Amino acid sequence: MRGLRALLGLGLLVGGARLAVRADTCLRTAGVGSAQCRKYRAGGAMEGGPKFLSQAEAQAVDEELFNEYKFSVDQLMELAGLSCATAIAKAYPVSSFTSNLPTVLVVCGPGNNGGDGLVCARHLKLFGYEPAIFYPKRPNKSLFENLTTQCQKMDIPFLSEFPQEAEVIDGAYNLVVDAIFGFSFKGAVREPFGTILSTLKHITIPIASVDIPSGWDVEKGNPDGIQPDMLISLTAPKQSAVHFSGRYHYLGGRFVPKALEKKYNLNLPTYPDTECVRKLP
Repeated sequence: MRGLRALLGLGLLVGGARLAVRADTCLRTAGVGSAQCRKYRAGGAMEGGPKFLSQAEAQAVDEELFNEYKFSVDQLMELAGLSCATAIAKAYPVSSFTSNLPTVLVVCGPGNNGGDGLVCARHLKLFGYEPAIFYPKRPNKSLFENLTTQCQKMDIPFLSEFPQEAEVIDGAYNLVVDAIFGFSFKGAVREPFGTILSTLKHITIPIASVDIPSGWDVEKGNPDGIQPDMLISLTAPKQSAVHFSGRYHYLGGRFVPKALEKKYNLNLPTYPDTECVRKLP
């Protein structure tokens, strides 16, 4: 039995090493946004990487977390927002910003993705960043009102207007966190978010998108939409992540029960030590 365990362990190590070499080769020789890397991402589940979920699959997993495993919305939102802030701190440490103030603009939408953004902003403040929030469509629900109050009590400013010129955002901030729309997004983008996304397409500072780049089709992406430098997939990547061409792709949300992972064949990677995020190829 001990010999069998050793062989199994060796097999896992060799398989993981092959995947790591393949991913590293993809990044070094072809570039993160290349067709070769997109092919690698698309075949991730077959090669041992995480499954990329359709919109229906993402909704089913979410509903099961709520209904069968009894997670609450605010519980998952806290875990997601913390994961986003942690991933951002790894990709863009405070010391990497050239300006004196590590300013970050967090743009929040009206749904749960916006709630993730509020939690992310709160943790970024605790991590030493100087976030500011634009939150134009606020739901009349206690959950979002409480998250807003928490940010206000931590002296995180809320903007009354969104900067109309990309140059203004470039000059005032080091990073934009896109927390407008999540995986439930469908149809046309309504105002004021259409104008916001149009402006964000012209900024030169990096954009970090929470779960889905806002305005993208959850499965097909959007070549004419914003092109974030960072994508933080939550629970599991969505199919549109195949089209992500930025530098940093992180998986966040170390909370998926093993039975649920097995049921949906999520094939999630192991998280190192006590980390709540994992960098993906």
